[in-house]
Amino acid sequence: MRSFQMRRVTMRADFLGLPIDLLTHEETVNRAIDAMLTRKTTHHVAMNVAKLVKAQTDPELKRDVAQSHIVGVDGMGIVWGARALGIKVPERVAGVDLMESLLAICAAHDFRPYFLGARHHVLEKALINALHRWPGLRFAGYRDGYFSREEEPLIVERIRKSRADCLFIAMPTPRKERFLAQYRDALEVPFIMGVGGAVDVLAGYVKRAPRGMQSSGLEWLYRSCQEPRRMWWRYASTNAKYAAMLGKEIAKRAFVGDRPQHQ
Repeated sequence: MRSFQMRRVTMRADFLGLPIDLLTHEETVNRAIDAMLTRKTTHHVAMNVAKLVKAQTDPELKRDVAQSHIVGVDGMGIVWGARALGIKVPERVAGVDLMESLLAICAAHDFRPYFLGARHHVLEKALINALHRWPGLRFAGYRDGYFSREEEPLIVERIRKSRADCLFIAMPTPRKERFLAQYRDALEVPFIMGVGGAVDVLAGYVKRAPRGMQSSGLEWLYRSCQEPRRMWWRYASTNAKYAAMLGKEIAKRAFVGDRPQHQ
């Protein structure tokens, strides 16, 4: 029998023009459970530095993020930046950790997840590892991320008919955001979240940084060392743009705060 205690209070803040929800990991998990119990659609977006920077020049992505139900803080760069602006972010809610917590809950309480995205062999390996790690886990279905726009309606219909309790989408930004903007309601899945590279981690093809590097905000450096040709310039460029944006906002607030107040 499923029995859960729910905490529904959510505080949302504006950070550099995009919303973030001030939730802990536990509170986010509870929101997901609530959605699966009530079958009320809840769309979770994991906000990291790369997505925030990209959204500044992509109006559609910015709109898609703003229209999601939960914008989780996934990245120490966002945590520190928001706190520097006086936003009380309780903690980082990493997408990998959230997905793993939800898979454990699915196994324990007979919720059925659906996976969409990633390369076929990576996805199959991830699902095999998940079954070994969480005995009793039952999948509603899965499909790799290599399909055309013409195939999308059929895939959406298959997911809808599966009656999945949650959907993990392992597709790149902004593709997954575009997909959900068009089909979120048609999917009829209670809890939906993008998981990015979390499937690669679950499959064992990508290793997570040690806990110390995660908490110190150096997970990007660890990933860069794993895949230097693909990741190094991407992280360096994105982090530089983010630092400039944040520095500009801090300077702006300092200037406004120093100006004399007129009655």
